[in-house]
Amino acid sequence: MARKPASQTVSRDDILYAAASVLRQNGYDATTMKDIAAEVNLTAASLYHHFRNKDALLLAVLEAGLNHVIDQLEPIVASDQAPADKLRAMIQVHVISLTSNMAVGAAMVFEMRWLLTLDAENGTASLKARRDAFFDQRDYFERLYRQVIQAGIDQGDFLAVDVPVFTRTMLGAHNWVAVWFRENGRLTGAQIADQMADTFLRALVSE
Repeated sequence: MARKPASQTVSRDDILYAAASVLRQNGYDATTMKDIAAEVNLTAASLYHHFRNKDALLLAVLEAGLNHVIDQLEPIVASDQAPADKLRAMIQVHVISLTSNMAVGAAMVFEMRWLLTLDAENGTASLKARRDAFFDQRDYFERLYRQVIQAGIDQGDFLAVDVPVFTRTMLGAHNWVAVWFRENGRLTGAQIADQMADTFLRALVSE
């Protein structure tokens, strides 16, 4: 089958999902723009029309995955629900998102280290600015969970845990689901999300 030469023949989301899939299979170092172009039946030249290089494409994958979850979390945090109900809903949103988009979730686990090594020698100023903005957004994502957990402690609903440690432990467990989850496995993503919500809430709820 001939490759598509026109830049308009494939959507940005198609490219991001393809990139995440190839990254999951090959890893960042072994992945090429040609590999990603082939995944969506594009010419390499057309792919470069969308993204200037592999670094920019990986960052776009990570940005899209993070922002997708944040968009779902913010209304929950702003709602009038009790902290326990908010936290349960937030855990469910995050875990289900990871199990529905496993390639993106795996990129968040394994390819994040690339961002930490981006410097003046291997990245442009604009790319580093986007990298820094991404880390700011990731910190904001974590603060949404901390805010809800702290509110539960302040209201006497949750035990007085170390909020930063508890939050990072919980989010680390969430993220790793993208590594071991199997779509045709014993449990669905929603069932795993429910079990994880039960586990972390039992650790928090004051009797």
